[in-house]
Amino acid sequence: MKEIPPTPESFREIAAATDRLLSGLAALTDADVPAPSRLPGWTRGHVLSHLARQAPALERLLTWARTGVETPQYPDRATRDAEIESGAHRPAAELVAGVRETAARFQEAVETLPEAAWQATVRPFTGELCTPRRILVIRLRELELHRVDLDLGHRVADIPATARDIVLDDVLGYYAQAPDVPDFTLRDDAGAELARYGTGGPVVTGTRADALAWLSGRSDGSGLRATTGPLPVLPRWL
Repeated sequence: MKEIPPTPESFREIAAATDRLLSGLAALTDADVPAPSRLPGWTRGHVLSHLARQAPALERLLTWARTGVETPQYPDRATRDAEIESGAHRPAAELVAGVRETAARFQEAVETLPEAAWQATVRPFTGELCTPRRILVIRLRELELHRVDLDLGHRVADIPATARDIVLDDVLGYYAQAPDVPDFTLRDDAGAELARYGTGGPVVTGTRADALAWLSGRSDGSGLRATTGPLPVLPRWL
């Protein structure tokens, strides 16, 4: 799965994504919180509660890397879901403050993680073994895609190119390992091959933003075109 190096540039990508998210929340009202997000069954409050609680959960993986003591993100899915639900109905100001404060602590944790800890092996909630370099990708992905999910006017096409390509590479890597992925080749609108799954199937072409939106379940793929027939039916992403 996708990892990125712990460089000042990587840290700035996460900080910038956080700033973009928070700037979009400046006008959020209590009436906006219970409105549906773009994620089925989740309100905007659920999305914000998840973002606030995901940061300390990822910090627990950094603690694991730093100390060598196994410290999972969550004990189990039920605990994770209960944490999200418990915060989803708070007033807008509390939710935004929670996102801001936990994001700041996460940013400090990654920027001060000792060099040796970046080589340690940890296991995120999704089950794969990785180094903390992957945690940087996970956090960037969550910030950018959930900003879209809040349905406050942001689209996948609004994600800056550098961050978009990191997230796209991560999603492409997921499908490379996922079961039941149909055969197809994905190309961007300049003709560059982004991924090949299987040995046949149609060629799907479009912008990188449209590809990311489709692969991550944020669109039906209406901006893409396939050489033969409709777009392939993808398994559920995450």
